Amino acid sequence: MPNVITLDMNTPSIQYLCKKDKRLAKVISMVGPISYVPHEEDIYSFLIHEIIEQMLSVKAGQKIYSRIEDLCDGKVTPERITALNDDEIRGTGTSSSKVRCIRSVTEAVLCGELDFDKMDTLSDEEVICSLTKLHGIGNWTAKMFLIFVLNRPDILPVEDGAFLQTYRWVYKTDDCSEKAVSKKCQKWKPYSSIASRFFYQALDAGLTKKEFHLFK
Repeated sequence: MPNVITLDMNTPSIQYLCKKDKRLAKVISMVGPISYVPHEEDIYSFLIHEIIEQMLSVKAGQKIYSRIEDLCDGKVTPERITALNDDEIRGTGTSSSKVRCIRSVTEAVLCGELDFDKMDTLSDEEVICSLTKLHGIGNWTAKMFLIFVLNRPDILPVEDGAFLQTYRWVYKTDDCSEKAVSKKCQKWKPYSSIASRFFYQALDAGLTKKEFHLFK
């Protein structure tokens, strides 16, 4: 059975966050309960999807990834990616640099250098180090992995455009520097990932299209 996690006003982490940040509390009340299942299965395909989506809109990234899925007969695995040549992968709209990144990750998985089963035993910093040493993987991809695969509770995705879009909306600021965001969100610790999930959900639900009002 999938491990379904629900976050609502009865969840201790949500109660903590609402006490710490009144603007975040308003976002949580607007979004309502969130239920999700960590990507514990098909971890390789999740990572390939995130590589594809780097520096692209969600819509564009999903379109390209869907083409890769089609090439892999519906299931993206290291073996099926290895069976494709570079031209086939580039033909989906994937850049040459991302093809190199996909090859790097695939080879690391097949040779055992990248062992997803051991990731749970590593610290957040060790996971980031393990992933970013591979060609083309940066902090953004590593943090998405920590949040959405390993379900780590205290990851602040300061590199993520979607997160920052909601951040600007909630705090009514154009200063999205890492220093400014980290300082503002320091109060979320040790539940930065959980707060971030509500930011993502607010954006996905279209809430950011209207002006944010704290007391309205």
